[in-house]
Amino acid sequence: MTARLEQATPPLDSDLVGRVRRRLTDTVAAPTPVAVIDAVRAEPAQAPLGGTTLLRLSGRLYDEFAGAGPLGTLLVDPTVTDVVVNGPAEVWVDRGAGMVRADVAFPDEESLRRLAQRLAASCGRRLDDACPYVDARLPDGTRLHAVLPPVAVRGPYLSLRTFRQRAFTLAELVAAGTLTADTGQLVGAIVTARLAYLVTGGTGSGKTTLLATMLGLVPTPERIVVVEDATELRPAHPHCVALQSRPSNVEGAGTVTLRDLVRQALRMRPDRLVVGECRGAEVVDLLGALNTGHDGGAGTLHANRAVDVPARLEALGLLGGLSRDALHAQVVAGLQVVIHLGRSHAGRALEEICVLLPSGPARLVHAVTAWRRDGGPGPAAAALARLLASRGVPPPPALGG
Repeated sequence: MTARLEQATPPLDSDLVGRVRRRLTDTVAAPTPVAVIDAVRAEPAQAPLGGTTLLRLSGRLYDEFAGAGPLGTLLVDPTVTDVVVNGPAEVWVDRGAGMVRADVAFPDEESLRRLAQRLAASCGRRLDDACPYVDARLPDGTRLHAVLPPVAVRGPYLSLRTFRQRAFTLAELVAAGTLTADTGQLVGAIVTARLAYLVTGGTGSGKTTLLATMLGLVPTPERIVVVEDATELRPAHPHCVALQSRPSNVEGAGTVTLRDLVRQALRMRPDRLVVGECRGAEVVDLLGALNTGHDGGAGTLHANRAVDVPARLEALGLLGGLSRDALHAQVVAGLQVVIHLGRSHAGRALEEICVLLPSGPARLVHAVTAWRRDGGPGPAAAALARLLASRGVPPPPALGG
């Protein structure tokens, strides 16, 4: 063989990282891939490198200075949804079927701390001993949460949730096993009938993913106004605008809450009002909007089971000063459906669709099963079919009609 084999990319030792960092600090305002390559070539102690090895080494150094460090290769993997770091030597990754250990590590605690602080700084946030945790959104949309010692006992700890630039289609969710062909028709019918719904489930169950897909089914002439803590919903819809809440600055001023934004959204002529995640008093304003002519609104809500949704709404309503009776009256009048997702080692899947129905003299709301993954049509299947038919939408086969 006449071709020369490239030598393996050498490991990133702390001395090389320090020397290249100092050289870049002295010569450029901000590191670029070209500047990093030039800095590596200028290292007198660096052995001659082949072209491919030089590019690999420089790419890893660039990630160390301006990217996500050792986590860079994980974050660019399109199958990765979450990356968590439990200290320098322990990195875990979720590709949709639960957490598995990744073959990635940091040289030491200080390098992990530098990465966490640099990522926080790129979001315009502070992370240091005085403010040892941060919850922010990276410029590319990735959600960042970081905690420093001593709050993080064996840290620093990092949690990164990647951001999908394009919403899934119904066909893609069916192919992934989240939906079946029949339940895909059912959630499509719920959107078409302009029923108000909540997508519920635990953390990482796919609530935002399904909601974005369902919003993509909204007819083109309708205007969607989305309110979120951090921009995640990017439905494939030509007329969707988003509002994002804002935390206070270092002086404790400038806060814009979800509740503030729901009120603003009502002035923006929404055909569909969407709250990305209901987790506070904003649920009162959302329910108020659903009771004043804004059909087809939606949101997500953390809940262990669909049957727990009324209790979760009660707790959030109390934060907004809404009594139990008043909240149930608002739900009866303005919110119809709960779409519940679950996750297992097999992946994320639609577990149950419920109708919120009143019962008893007090007309308290209960989540009654209309369809369940392990049982098909449930006791409220006929009620959901009537709701759809009353709005001119034929009930799909999943309801047993």
